[in-house]
Amino acid sequence: MDDYPLLNLFLTMLYLFLWVMWFFLLFKVITDLFRDHSLNGWAKAGWLVLVILLPYVGVLIYLIVRGRSMHERDEKLAKDSEAAFRDYVRRAAGTEGGSDHVKDLAKLAELKDKGAINAEEYEQAKAKLLA
Repeated sequence: MDDYPLLNLFLTMLYLFLWVMWFFLLFKVITDLFRDHSLNGWAKAGWLVLVILLPYVGVLIYLIVRGRSMHERDEKLAKDSEAAFRDYVRRAAGTEGGSDHVKDLAKLAELKDKGAINAEEYEQAKAKLLA
């Protein structure tokens, strides 16, 4: 460790950090390329070749040319994911659609308790609701 000064250690850590960040950015650009449905196959192939053959320049050009639309696609994906999650939670909690079945079953049980329908009619209606 005596022949490797502290400044060189910091520089090595900085280079490693920048290298990892560049790979993160490269993968982000590549996933954005494949996620974009407005580009045709040849355009995607051209961008991919540019990013792979001229890595630093290609990624920089991609960010300059398509950075705004990249952000818009990320934002749309986040909104769609959140909407899907909220929809799933509503369906799982039974506050949408499922609550109608619960209310209908409660009405059936009330009708059965009052004697308006017999046990056989209750079971048939319950099976129909749950199907």
